[in-house]
Amino acid sequence: MGRRSLKARLAAGERLYGVLLRLPSETLVEMAGVAGLDYVVIDCEHGPADTAVLQHHLTAAAAQGIDVLVRVGTSEPALALRCLDMGAAGLIHPHVDSAQDARRAVAATHYPPLGTRGFATYSRAGRFGTVSAADHVSASRDTVVVAMVETERACAAAGEIAATEGVDAVLVGPADLAADCSFPRRDVIEDLVADVHRATRAADRAVMAIVPDAEGARAAERAGAQLVLHNMAHVLMDTFRSLTAPGPAEGADGHS
Repeated sequence: MGRRSLKARLAAGERLYGVLLRLPSETLVEMAGVAGLDYVVIDCEHGPADTAVLQHHLTAAAAQGIDVLVRVGTSEPALALRCLDMGAAGLIHPHVDSAQDARRAVAATHYPPLGTRGFATYSRAGRFGTVSAADHVSASRDTVVVAMVETERACAAAGEIAATEGVDAVLVGPADLAADCSFPRRDVIEDLVADVHRATRAADRAVMAIVPDAEGARAAERAGAQLVLHNMAHVLMDTFRSLTAPGPAEGADGHS
């Protein structure tokens, strides 16, 4: 029996843990797999969008049995196509402000009739032409679509976005949302995020939440997030900063 897809695991109600990587590093992908994480997100929106490097990351992930989601840029169907042809398990689409935007994101991700993705079986995703067209289409139905909500307008439309056919999960982008709202008090953003999460669950879709640390992960779990995503840059910087913490007080002669 083969490994279950990320989409099947979501449908089964599993809580899945991943890391967001903006630094090109196959080793970090491998380490995530060795550590037992469920998926990695390769950020091609705020990180490098070099598809040759991305393919190396996907190959490393496959060797460790870990799934890869790719965050593409806003309205980038050409990049979406390449990511999927290389074998990404799904895509995260940023700046989805409406149901219409959500439909466009789904269309860029799926083959007809649900979408408009260009068809090819000779790519890595089609095992270089060794699978039938029917099997390739069947496998593609396991592709995960995550819609990012990053504005006040998008928060108001969260229910319609989440309910769009083909959307599997919704992720709030807290930094962009705060910027869109002119950086209000923290509780204002927290209330908007909570509203989006409620609308997402009401539509029977998964909530993805970006967290900075283990404490944030536990809070996301309590709030019902099914996809918990650790911000690796934050984790690494916290670790590096902890290494510079002063040691025990020293005497005047420089000795403890």
